[in-house]
Amino acid sequence: MIITIKDETFAGKILQELDLEFDTTTVTMKDIITSRVTKEVEEYNKKLPQFFNGLVEPTHAEKTLNGFKLKNKAVIDAEKQVFVALHAFQSNAFFVLVNNVQSESLEQQVELSTHTKISFIKLTPLVGG
Repeated sequence: MIITIKDETFAGKILQELDLEFDTTTVTMKDIITSRVTKEVEEYNKKLPQFFNGLVEPTHAEKTLNGFKLKNKAVIDAEKQVFVALHAFQSNAFFVLVNNVQSESLEQQVELSTHTKISFIKLTPLVGG
């Protein structure tokens, strides 16, 4: 089953889309996040572009308007990125909507269908607070 996930703003503006493939129709939120981060890292590592546009910031990177810029262009460790992303989800650094309902835990079961809508909403810290 192929599902398109979207990164969105609070206002619903779509920032990017990514297709993920799953072998089963029942997955956990942990499976979705892991699959997403792994695919992002694999795509980045194949080309090593100047910027990494992923869910979470890699180690030794700086945030820019175009994504995360690694100080030394290097391969990103997918396992480390998954760990950071799972921790970020649990710390409410971003949240995930499945069919417009907020997911609460990594163990939450998600039934996938051709109509399943998955959106990632990143939270940005306030400056000066």
